[in-house]
Amino acid sequence: MRLLTRSAGRLSRHRRKPLAGLAVLLMALLITGGAYSMFSPGAQAEPTSTTDEDIQAGRELFLVGCSTCHGANGEGIPTVGGTQYGPSLIDVGAASVDFQVGTGRMPLAQPGQQAIRKPVIYDDDEIRQLAAYVDSLGTGPSIPDESAYTLPGDLTEEERDDAISRGGQIFLTNCTACHNFDGSGGAMPRGGFAPTLRGVESRYIYEALLTGPQAMPTFSDGNLTPDEKRDVIAYLKKTEETPGYGGSGLGNLGPVSEGLFAWLVGIGGLVGFAIWIAAHTTRSSKTKPSTSKAPVNLPSGAPATPESGASA
Repeated sequence: MRLLTRSAGRLSRHRRKPLAGLAVLLMALLITGGAYSMFSPGAQAEPTSTTDEDIQAGRELFLVGCSTCHGANGEGIPTVGGTQYGPSLIDVGAASVDFQVGTGRMPLAQPGQQAIRKPVIYDDDEIRQLAAYVDSLGTGPSIPDESAYTLPGDLTEEERDDAISRGGQIFLTNCTACHNFDGSGGAMPRGGFAPTLRGVESRYIYEALLTGPQAMPTFSDGNLTPDEKRDVIAYLKKTEETPGYGGSGLGNLGPVSEGLFAWLVGIGGLVGFAIWIAAHTTRSSKTKPSTSKAPVNLPSGAPATPESGASA
């Protein structure tokens, strides 16, 4: 009897160990998921106050103007070739909608082309409602508050200059390959282009950094902190205010426009000047001298030479 009781106790202990391991695994998953939700870029964005009415109104607008490419529930619509008419909007967040629709890039006139900035179709309330509906489809960055992309007003002049300098270093390191050192944009592979950042509202620049539209990489708060994004925007706004001390910037496109100007205006002007000099220079006559000789008058009775005879 004692032997049976001891065996039963051992069996009970062996049964409890797998259950304990499973409990530890579930606890670890809960902790990992909670930590991710706390530190993910979507959770770091400031939440926006939306209502059920905004979400419902946004869905109605979405079904009319967006579902053709993005699907009735924002899941995206694939093509036969394996691409998509429109990508999935799940987990893109309200900031992405505010950027794309607020700058007129969406809705596209035709799927497949690069979205360019054009006149905005929706008003501010409709954009807010669309953003509220897409934001309800999952987690994602929210529309930033003005304080996120504007330097504090209580900074000293030295602190402001330091922030602009830091933003310039970040921009020159991460952004000039596409947007040019002056933020004027530039060409991209496969016929694409990086748009100019000059004159773009600070909010849209912040949202572009946060969401990474089209070919642009995403600079989440884990890559660039909110303060660093704000410093980059301050640098861009400072470049807009800085006058061109060197004269015309020729579009601020670097050696391309400068080289073209040198060839067309510089060398072209030299060639034209050389042609003008040649046209107004005295030229020597190219007419060959005559080989005929004047006749020689000989006295009467003098023998004629062959030359004089030929002349005669």
